[in-house]
Amino acid sequence: MCLTLAPKGHRFPVSVISYAVWRYHRFNDRYRDIQEELAFRGIIVSHEAIRSWCIKFSAHFRGVIKAPSS
Repeated sequence: MCLTLAPKGHRFPVSVISYAVWRYHRFNDRYRDIQEELAFRGIIVSHEAIRSWCIKFSAHFRGVIKAPSS
């Protein structure tokens, strides 16, 4: 299950939040690495915002975060 509606109180769209959380858990990237990648794409967000998203929304992505085992 993933987010489908914009979470209340968040400035960024679901697609940005979903991507940041997925990237953190799937590839074990640091918050600052994700911040830098998003900035390269023109999305300015702090690493602390990414950290709070990862803490808050990780449960929503439990089923899709890790690659399926072969």
